[in-house]
Amino acid sequence: MSSQTVFVETPKEGDVNWDTSEKVFPDIQANEGEKATVFIHSVPFEGSVSLVNLMTSTRLQRKGFELTIVLYGPAVLLAAAGRGYPAVGTEGFPGNLSVNKQLKILMDEGATIYACRFAMGALYGMRENDLIPGVKAFNPLDVLDSALTAWRDKHFQLNTWTM
Repeated sequence: MSSQTVFVETPKEGDVNWDTSEKVFPDIQANEGEKATVFIHSVPFEGSVSLVNLMTSTRLQRKGFELTIVLYGPAVLLAAAGRGYPAVGTEGFPGNLSVNKQLKILMDEGATIYACRFAMGALYGMRENDLIPGVKAFNPLDVLDSALTAWRDKHFQLNTWTM
């Protein structure tokens, strides 16, 4: 009995295996005054959810939406200013500070970012001055009110939970 092998050439660096030019949906841009709020309740570095949310937030910002990001639960750790190894601000491995960098980019481009004081203090022992400068701490009662404000003001909303 002989085995038969089908030879298929292995893709090489630079080969394009997909049609990257086709876009199925229209490229929506924000109309004047439109807003978006991204709610993140996600454990940093447990999968890609938090980083993907921040990359999506960056796209929303660049499409012209007035952007608010609400970090609550474990997501407050995304805004930890003391991240790095062996020193603060030093990447322990490539991409180690990607979340911090993306938050700073978002704020530099006009986004408002909030972090819940309850999660910071009761869950993780973070102080307000442990936040990346520009991230605003807020009362835990504001989690619901931020969602209601977004709903009432007709914001586009993106909500992500991971446990």
